[in-house]
Amino acid sequence: MTTHYEESLQHDIRRIAERVQAMAALDERALRDSLKALQLGDRQLAYTVILRDRRIDELEREIDRLCLDFLVRQQPAGGNLRLAYATIRINLELERIGDYAESVARQVLKLIALNVATPIHRFVEISDLSIPMLRDAVKAFVERDAELAKRTMKIEEEVDELRTRINGELAQALAQQKFPIEALTPLMTIARRFERVSDQAKNICQEALYVCTGEYSKHKHDEVFRTLFLDANHSSLSLMAEAIANSLNLATFRFASAGVNPQPIEARTAKFIREKGLKLPEVAPQPISQLDALDQFDIVVALGAEALKALPPVPRKTVYFDWTVEDPSHFGGAPEQVKAAYEATYEALRAHILDLVEALSGQTTN
Repeated sequence: MTTHYEESLQHDIRRIAERVQAMAALDERALRDSLKALQLGDRQLAYTVILRDRRIDELEREIDRLCLDFLVRQQPAGGNLRLAYATIRINLELERIGDYAESVARQVLKLIALNVATPIHRFVEISDLSIPMLRDAVKAFVERDAELAKRTMKIEEEVDELRTRINGELAQALAQQKFPIEALTPLMTIARRFERVSDQAKNICQEALYVCTGEYSKHKHDEVFRTLFLDANHSSLSLMAEAIANSLNLATFRFASAGVNPQPIEARTAKFIREKGLKLPEVAPQPISQLDALDQFDIVVALGAEALKALPPVPRKTVYFDWTVEDPSHFGGAPEQVKAAYEATYEALRAHILDLVEALSGQTTN
């Protein structure tokens, strides 16, 4: 026979789970509607997604309140305490996913204004991976299904690979003048948002495993460190840094680059990167304003005073570094002098990156 306390406890747990499922359902609807707005060029539906985001924000506050009330009234221990803690963290992940859907809708409005043809099939493909992943992640959490959580987490790598292919195809289509350059950033942002949905879904799976097993997988050595290189114009230094970092082929790191006021890649820089046997990042010049919130990165490296000045106050989870490195694209002189300037910058960046990688992960690279 259950006690009054046990009945009260289970009632509160069911209520919290119901609200989490309701919030996830709103996220899924917002993501699907934002994709539908892209498919149909439906401006009104895009506006609806943006306006409905307020309901997701309201649910976030309600779930936070329910969890805090649960902690105060029930004073749970063991698995129920883990459940409350994990729910608070999942609540944040779900709120972010609502923001991603809103962002997609805003990009759709930009594309409608530009009146460009969109490679819909690729965006359908990435959404058909990330949205079911979100649904299964929440199901694994609510039903405390560790095996479902483990299976669902594996899909995130597939989404990452697809987003990389999409970016490459968009860059190629731009080179073939299939759409104006103004459409590239909205298109790449949409792909990025759906990829980020899979990242948040993976985080939810990790919380589900924590509830099921008591082991917090985010503290394992397979954690991914997200690092952004930021410079003035995303035409030289930041691209070189990203190319060097990516050449290390580190599974536990993801690197990106951006500029304060982006310009086309500097020709001498592109040539130097290729001569070094490195791969140029397959992204268009990207302004910092088009990135996800900076607190999605673990590390932001400012390459120069202009980049450092552009950074907002330090977010809660992000660490900023200021690397003083000369930009060789600004160097004049004879060809051998320019080559020497590029070599010096390359070596300085590589030394910084190797030191950073070793400090964060303990991995020694050559």
